[in-house]
Amino acid sequence: MQQGRVVFGAMEEVVYGQPAAQAVAAQLDRIGAQRALLMVSGTLNRTTDEIAKVRDALGGRCAALFDAMPAHSPRSAIIAATEMARAADADLIVTIGGGSITDGAKAVQICLANDIRTVAEMDRVANRPAPVAPTVRQISVPTTISGGEFSAMAGVTNEATRVKEKFAHPLVMPRAAILDPAITVHTPEWLFLSTGIRAVDHCVEAICSGEAHPYGDAQALHGLAMLAAGLPRVKADPADLDARLDCQIGTWLSMGALSSGVPMGASHGIGYVLGAAFDVPHGHTSCVMLPAVMRWNKAVNRDRQALVAAAMGHPGKDAGDVLDALIRVLGMPRSLREVGVCPEHFDKIAAQAMGTPWVPRNPRKIEGPAQVREILELAA
Repeated sequence: MQQGRVVFGAMEEVVYGQPAAQAVAAQLDRIGAQRALLMVSGTLNRTTDEIAKVRDALGGRCAALFDAMPAHSPRSAIIAATEMARAADADLIVTIGGGSITDGAKAVQICLANDIRTVAEMDRVANRPAPVAPTVRQISVPTTISGGEFSAMAGVTNEATRVKEKFAHPLVMPRAAILDPAITVHTPEWLFLSTGIRAVDHCVEAICSGEAHPYGDAQALHGLAMLAAGLPRVKADPADLDARLDCQIGTWLSMGALSSGVPMGASHGIGYVLGAAFDVPHGHTSCVMLPAVMRWNKAVNRDRQALVAAAMGHPGKDAGDVLDALIRVLGMPRSLREVGVCPEHFDKIAAQAMGTPWVPRNPRKIEGPAQVREILELAA
């Protein structure tokens, strides 16, 4: 008899298909927040009126604005945003932007709650459960589709070691996510589409996990079908808001398994290292690594991989080939060399990947760096 445990996260609402400014104001009304720190994309703030619309909708309830979060959420930027939140006496964080901003705000929650004021003090909560629960929570308006707004953990880059660290607490999951397809039209095409493959990666590694369960499968399989159909539609017509919303909802579903306890595998684990050590964008790490990981794992999960191919509309085909074809249709990179990673880097990547949360839980057991290197060579 099957046994398991499904964990439900601390998110209260998902609002979709509504204008972001209107939906953010409604969330502050619902929560009763009066002093919101906006953590937003600098590009969106400088080159569009989207952030101005939100500020206008909030009026005096916008206490401060931070728009300087670099890719991969470095520690120094987390501390800068935390100090701004303290100075503003913020009672809520509103993020508008990509995954690095979403994750950055999660880490800010932990730093505020645990009185962390310097980069060095972040050692107290990196890669371990935060001792004090956040009280200043967040709501998120994502402009990419990697799905971090639906998880209770953040990836933060330690600039001194070039290693991505986990900052986690059940309450860092945003109280609400707002999925507005219209705000994503400003996102560069490569970024939207590549983060869509990151969401595909969530689905695929969940379905193929040795710890998969029916609750996660139901969401991951349907999310994968929506993404596999929606992403090429966005590529063909960037103004297709229905296709963009399908991708956003597919991304929401892609996180159901992970947020309920199903672990990811080697694609995510290796991707952590590629991002932190080589500045490879998260979406591109999945574009490059996922088909290679599937091929390396096929000996132990052929039946689960068949579910992947069928959900993507190609029953009976090799799942690695189906994924490869989708990524190529979207015009994304397909090799490590294309993202600036060469074979002389493989030993370093393989050693670091063994220390990530996900490589040890890959469905085909990875005993050591030599096997990680085998996967890297498949993706070279």
